[in-house]
Amino acid sequence: MESTRQNKIARLIQKEMSEIFLGMTRQMPGTIVTPTIVRVTPDLSIARIYLSIFPSEKCQELLDFINSKSVSIRHDLAARTRYQLRTVPELTFYKDDSLDYIDNIDKLLKGQGTSEK
Repeated sequence: MESTRQNKIARLIQKEMSEIFLGMTRQMPGTIVTPTIVRVTPDLSIARIYLSIFPSEKCQELLDFINSKSVSIRHDLAARTRYQLRTVPELTFYKDDSLDYIDNIDKLLKGQGTSEK
């Protein structure tokens, strides 16, 4: 169970990361990167950020690019949150495939519904 402080820091990081990724994706037209979930460890040293990436064909390529830029992204986050956070946690990025999972279930249900008629 996450503490209130963990939740507040996670929400703050998610908000600031969405603005950072908005600026980054302006340089890459046709892509959308959205932080969907942020989980912060109890000692506030690591933040796991789950990203929803569109289009999903470029997902692994963009995730590798983001992981290679994690130091500069952390620096940008530190500059944005310098008055709210004493230390910025290490950032690790993961693919959030929940939308793909939902889409797959939706396709299966639609396929099942048409075969019954």
